[in-house]
Amino acid sequence: MKIELTAVERTYLKGLAHSLNPVVMIGNNGLTESVVREIAISLDAHELIKVRVLGDDRSARVAMYDQICDELGAAQVQHIGKLLVLYRPSDKTLIDLPKSKKALKARP
Repeated sequence: MKIELTAVERTYLKGLAHSLNPVVMIGNNGLTESVVREIAISLDAHELIKVRVLGDDRSARVAMYDQICDELGAAQVQHIGKLLVLYRPSDKTLIDLPKSKKALKARP
């Protein structure tokens, strides 16, 4: 089941993701079981990750994005070109999401 984010939460996560490098790459073989497993491990470790998708088919990237989020219970943060940004909270709670725009502006 996919996580739904509010506009404020999504904006905050986009800001955090800006400086991240992709940690997983989806190659020409597409979304294999081992790639999904690697994404799950990365989400557990970091909560917020970037995934690079090789290939020029935008509709295939969107389908992969939906499939990843459905299978892993993650949230879609941003899809820019060949980069997918995913978020899934872990037990450690590394990222504390803001509740309002006021809280977003008050953060350093």
